[in-house]
Amino acid sequence: MSQSYYVFPQIDPAIFTIGPISLRWYGLMYLVGFVAAFWLAGKRLHRTSWSKDQLSDMLFWGFLGVILGGRIGYVFFYQFPTFMADPLYLFKIWTGGMSFHGGLLGVITAMWWFARKTQNRFFTVTDFIAPLVPIGLGAGRVGNFINAELWGRTTDVPWAIIFPNAGALPRHPSQLYEFVLEGILLFIILWLFSRIPRPTGSVSGLFLLCYGSFRFVVEYFREPDQHLGLINGMISRGQILSMPMVLGGLALIIWAYRQANDTTTAKTAAKAKKS
Repeated sequence: MSQSYYVFPQIDPAIFTIGPISLRWYGLMYLVGFVAAFWLAGKRLHRTSWSKDQLSDMLFWGFLGVILGGRIGYVFFYQFPTFMADPLYLFKIWTGGMSFHGGLLGVITAMWWFARKTQNRFFTVTDFIAPLVPIGLGAGRVGNFINAELWGRTTDVPWAIIFPNAGALPRHPSQLYEFVLEGILLFIILWLFSRIPRPTGSVSGLFLLCYGSFRFVVEYFREPDQHLGLINGMISRGQILSMPMVLGGLALIIWAYRQANDTTTAKTAAKAKKS
């Protein structure tokens, strides 16, 4: 008995075009992520000593870090031979191509700059912004799905989809897997975890640990980049880039709680000495 699968329609990546200006689905998803992050940040602003202007600055630099880091990371992590042959490819953003891992490095750089400028601890800033990131990640994956890009590997599961430009075989809708894990589930975990005071750095560490783990798992369902394939037929470039996140996140959580315990012990000892 043959199985029928949903055939994904060919959707124009541009929602509308006015002269030389186009609003694309992927760009709209970035805008949704930024607006949602700004709104959620406003809900958490009372926990900080920052002004609304400083919050706006932080999110602006973070957004800039996502765009620049995402593009630079994609070119250097996934298209380096193309860049070597044509250095101007780095600036051809209309051809598409963004990397989360590059965007993460861009945001880290932006948050370091913001922390230094406002004389805040680096991990205080990253702990604040980490729970805001999954909304943008989830919105980006919805954009990938609408654009019918970054599809999954071939499969015969009932919910498989036949994507345009991906052949006639059904595939995992891996974009939606990432939307659920990296967007919805990661947001819930970080938002609930950060609702009460935690050791400085622990929220950032949990973000790295969870995202790296979720991305590593989803890569088993996502089609590898054709020009990269799988290393030794087993592991993808995305999984290699996620490994340091998992290890770094775990190490950061351990460090954060040890620092908190040391501080508590020192305070207890000081009180005992005074008494």
